[in-house]
Amino acid sequence: MAFLELRGVGKSYGKGADRLEVLKDINLDVREGEFLAIVGYSGAGKTTLMSMIAGLLFPDTGTLQLDGKPITGPGADRGMVFQNYSLLPWMTAYENVALAVDQVFSDWSAEKRRDCVERHLDLVKLLPAAKKRPHELSGGMRQRVSVARALAMNPRILLMDEPFGALDALTRGNLQTELERIFQTEKKTAILITNDVDEALLLADRVIPLSAGPSATFGPAVEIPVARPRDRAELGRNPLLRSVRNSLITYLLGPGGRNRHTWKEPTQTEPEPVAIAEAS
Repeated sequence: MAFLELRGVGKSYGKGADRLEVLKDINLDVREGEFLAIVGYSGAGKTTLMSMIAGLLFPDTGTLQLDGKPITGPGADRGMVFQNYSLLPWMTAYENVALAVDQVFSDWSAEKRRDCVERHLDLVKLLPAAKKRPHELSGGMRQRVSVARALAMNPRILLMDEPFGALDALTRGNLQTELERIFQTEKKTAILITNDVDEALLLADRVIPLSAGPSATFGPAVEIPVARPRDRAELGRNPLLRSVRNSLITYLLGPGGRNRHTWKEPTQTEPEPVAIAEAS
């Protein structure tokens, strides 16, 4: 049995003639310890899907199970990292992480909870900034606080909804490297939602494309059997990564694209490279 399992999941918004089917027939198996990336267009329903896994929304059809148990609401077994940081502005970095630790591990001693907060701030290299409030931190530092807070809850699975989408390219690249280092240390199950194919290839064990909406659904999953650590330069040098990248982009621009209902199979056997901006 899969660690996380989704079967026939669908979600719509609105009523009557205004009803819009956002996701349709979503089936997913996630292995324990796997880093999965779901890549697709903005507005396709990626956040809706992540919110259902987090227990913040409920599907209209289908089932979601974590370790054999139905997902019926939010829980500490799922840690969430949002794009917009979601930090309390009047609290320091330490206090934002401690708030989650105090709620989840209220039976721990004060010393043990303090050690947990400090260890996770150190994990994201922010212990020297523990007393700073969010407005005193850069965007990248705020996102690292969010990651520390989620990991400090010791979730069984970490959910990341475009966590680097609001950051500049340089900061985004640095945080991608940090995230890979953290996951090699923590060995957590993770799902990353992104609209950046290269980001998915850098970080994930497996990538699944999500077609454009409405009625978005999954395309064919692709394993990434390339040793870590990876770097962006390798995306152009490694023939396997180039092939995987092209197949994902071909799907997103073709059968998974905005005009997928009229798309026809291309005749060429080797897809031409396509600029990543076109798929995101």
